[in-house]
Amino acid sequence: MTAEPLPEWFTPPPGGWTADDMDELPPGAPRMELIDGALVLLSPQTKFHAKVMLRLVAALEEVAPEGIDILHEMTMKLGKYQRPEPDVLVYRYEEGDDDRLDWYRATHVPPEDVLIAVEIVSEESQDRDRTTKPLKYAQAGIPHFWRIEPEKNGPAIHVYELDGTRDPRYVPITIARERLKLDVPFPMDIDVRALARR
Repeated sequence: MTAEPLPEWFTPPPGGWTADDMDELPPGAPRMELIDGALVLLSPQTKFHAKVMLRLVAALEEVAPEGIDILHEMTMKLGKYQRPEPDVLVYRYEEGDDDRLDWYRATHVPPEDVLIAVEIVSEESQDRDRTTKPLKYAQAGIPHFWRIEPEKNGPAIHVYELDGTRDPRYVPITIARERLKLDVPFPMDIDVRALARR
């Protein structure tokens, strides 16, 4: 049995893949993110991942103040060779700043607008979600990072905050398994157990 040849578009351009190249991929290309200039194919989601992601988006939309929006599976350009795709993004915007048509066509969120980047850990993504991507988010100045881990009794939300030193890194704030109550970046009270309930 012979392996199918890779599609022509999959060949890296001269100088390697860049964040801007991601907008030039053909419409039929699978979902990917760019980490250190390498394309990373995103695996199919588990039921846990899909359910937690959509319910978290809904819970955040309920409490987000005016000027804050929530997206899932949207990339950020963090540099020439970095275009990760967090599972959930919480970002600020100002109504009227952008032309509406430009807003509809946007393929990424600028990192300076992002308040929270959320990763839901899957078996194949655990190294990226626990080490690689949080480091890149911190270096980009994203003030809050959440990592959601599947545990025996449901999800656990690990909450981190940028410590603001010259060497940007996240410091742990809390781990929520029942309810997540925070005052920053805005007040919220999320039923963590309900995110994965059948």
